Amino acid sequence: MTALIQPAASDVTGSNGAADHLWMHFSRMGTFADKPVPVIERGEGAYLWDTKGRKYLDALSALFVVQAGYGVEEIAAAADAQARKLCYFPVWSYATPPAIELADRLAELAPGDLNKVFFSSGGGESVETAWKVAKQFFKLTGKPTKTKVISRAIAYHGTTQGALSITGVPGFQIPFAPLVPGAIKVPNTDFYRAPEHLAGDEKEFGRWAADQFEEAILREGPDSVAAVFVEPVQNAGGSFPPPAGYFERVREICDTYDVLLVSDEVICAYGRLGTMFGAQKFGYQPDIITSAKGLTSGYAALGAAIISDRIFEPFGRGTTTFPHGYTFGGHPVACAAALANLDVFAERDLLGNVLRHEGALEATLKQLLDLPIVGDVRGNGYFWSVELVRDQATKEPFTRDDCERILRGVVAPGMWEAGVYCRADDRGQAVVQFAPPLMCGQAEFDQIESAMRSVLTDAWTKL
Repeated sequence: MTALIQPAASDVTGSNGAADHLWMHFSRMGTFADKPVPVIERGEGAYLWDTKGRKYLDALSALFVVQAGYGVEEIAAAADAQARKLCYFPVWSYATPPAIELADRLAELAPGDLNKVFFSSGGGESVETAWKVAKQFFKLTGKPTKTKVISRAIAYHGTTQGALSITGVPGFQIPFAPLVPGAIKVPNTDFYRAPEHLAGDEKEFGRWAADQFEEAILREGPDSVAAVFVEPVQNAGGSFPPPAGYFERVREICDTYDVLLVSDEVICAYGRLGTMFGAQKFGYQPDIITSAKGLTSGYAALGAAIISDRIFEPFGRGTTTFPHGYTFGGHPVACAAALANLDVFAERDLLGNVLRHEGALEATLKQLLDLPIVGDVRGNGYFWSVELVRDQATKEPFTRDDCERILRGVVAPGMWEAGVYCRADDRGQAVVQFAPPLMCGQAEFDQIESAMRSVLTDAWTKL
């Protein structure tokens, strides 16, 4: 259902032995029955090297993770020092100095009264945490029937059984049905493919899309809905930004019906949009933020659900317990890496770099609109997608066969051959995604555009 960039067999190193024992994630393992697995062994700044010494621009921050870039000595040293001092201890009724300090730091950085931090190992676990917090919160406050969640079509929120239910990608759900009940879907903010009667007015489309949450709440019954899950910029489907006024209206709807607003920022937090949290970029106040990925820039595995004082309040009374946790949540080495990562953000002004250069990234990618195979270029900050079409004038999308032959067969390996790691994805329409490390600038943008122009020109001749 999803196509990740895979290099051509002739230009990668590694052995078939890698496929013998390593079960790679979201991968067609049969692909490697007669070709070697790509092996990346080194990174520096925004660049990667494989075991043959070939160099690639990481234009995806290794799945939206490596914000500060590869080889940042300060982060690696902080993790190493903590491992030597205290390699591990759980935060189950105990604490460690790095976990305390990082929780304090995140509470200070998060908007509004988001002052309680529940650590996990990654993004899906943070989403799972948020749903469970919402359910128990309403049980503790006398509204036990409020258990359902509403999310958006095509949106990706994780693969654990609960998070997968919130995810809106049918292809990911079908193999694992039945899912957790009570997860409802509404339309997303894909303005490029807006309903015909709304296609000419983005603000009106945004109001319509936001109002779908209210319609779903009323249809399900307000006494049954606990939370709304939304990404600031939706990932799956291709970097859908919110229309003006969209989140203001979603917040208003949640307040009207006593529904928690969960901002899933596993991708959008920690500088991806040029602000520490995506909600800050678009001016809305969540009740919970879920996060992971860029929190450590990939130097260790860590996630965090950041929860408002109001939601935490009933959990802090008497003998009440939130019976939920993860062995490696709040891992001291990961927390130390995260603290060093946030220091690097400040010292190198990575957020400022994104805000100063996001317009240049947008303008550079939009140059590709002169190619007939490019339908739309959309995104925000350092998080962009290029949608491919069969017909630019009619917006005719790629077929399933086009995705197999062209997206997987030409574009994905072509970009790798051109020395640019990105993501070809067909969970919605056919898109190519870019999310470069936060220190990147015009030189890297030009390299992305040049590679895309060459590869897409070739792809058009084969469509």
